[in-house]
Parts: sequence; C-alpha cells; structure tokens
Amino acid sequence: MAANPRTITDVQATILSAHANCTVEDKISFYNTWSKLYEQDMKILDYQAPLLASTCLADVMLEDRDQALVLDVACGTGLVAAQLQKLGFCNFHGLDGSEEMLDLAQSKSLYQSIQKCILGAESLPLSSGGFVCMTTRSNVSNQLYKTQLQALMEEMEQKRLWVKVKVQEIELWEKATSELESKGDSIYIPGTIYIYQKSRIPT
Repeated sequence: MAANPRTITDVQATILSAHANCTVEDKISFYNTWSKLYEQDMKILDYQAPLLASTCLADVMLEDRDQALVLDVACGTGLVAAQLQKLGFCNFHGLDGSEEMLDLAQSKSLYQSIQKCILGAESLPLSSGGFVCMTTRSNVSNQLYKTQLQALMEEMEQKRLWVKVKVQEIELWEKATSELESKGDSIYIPGTIYIYQKSRIPT
C-alpha cells in the first residue's frame, strides 16, 4: 500500500484556507471540494469526535439501541454513524450542508435517510422522537459558530422541541492547525459533544 503523500502541514493549510471564506456558500463549497480528502485528513489530525460522540450517546442509551432513531447533524461522510453502528445502533438520519459529503455518507449504506440541511439557515427536521447528536470544535476560530449553534439549540429547547440529555467538553479533539488554535502546551484543540432527545410530536 502506497504511503499517504499528504502531511499534517498540507492538512493545516487546507483547513486554514477555509477560515478565509466567510459566507455560508463559501463554506459549503469548501466542504464539497474537501470531501474526497476529508477522511484521510481527519486521520492525520487524529480526529477523535466520531469515537467520543458515539461513546457519549451509548452511555445514555444502554438498552434498545437497535430501536433508537439518531439524527446525525452535520454528519459529513458518516464517521459518527459508522462508530455508532459498532455499538449496536442502526437507525440513522443524516443531515449536512455539503452534497458531496452526503454522497459519501450515502455510499456507506448506514443511513435510512439523508437530507441536505444547512444548520442555522434551515429548520431541523424534527418529525418524531429520537436522539440528536451534534459535535463542534471549541477552538478560537470556531467560537462564533459554536455560539450560534448553542443559541439555536437553546431556542429549540425553549420551544420544547427537544430536551438536553448530555453536553460533554473534550480537551483532545484533534490536532491544532496553528499555534494560535492550540490550548496551553497541548498540540490539540478542544471540542464539544451535544446529545439531545427530540420531543415526540403528536400525530
């Protein structure tokens, strides 16, 4: 097997290029372009979110995992769903703003449904009960997005569309893309996992 020609410097340059884009359309275009390299780049960054998020949900869902509906928000290429499947979950609905990412997720035959949805710009499809799994980076350059995401979640909780089950802060999320992004002496950035349970909508 040929060695991976990409280095962490290549990955850092790729991710830093996204920081120059400010519109939603620019971000989606970036992820569409990055989709083919996304998983190998995440391995280079030692990306821990899929394993940690799946473990977090499994810790609160000890029984009947095969019956649980999981709404995988910003599902990307399906890394979280792949980990959840190993833990006994099998009913996934995936949402993401990137069509190219969704195509790769769909090709893994993990999801019962896949839907393009831009978080913050469109309403989440909350048609039935189940669990919502979301993750986000907590590094310096992602604070605005994280603040907007938390405001959206709090608003939906106030509307009784879902109930907070667990929020877990993670120190070692993935390797930093610059010295400014790292925390203290660590070469990793932090991240956050959000687990919510959707309210059942009467039929």
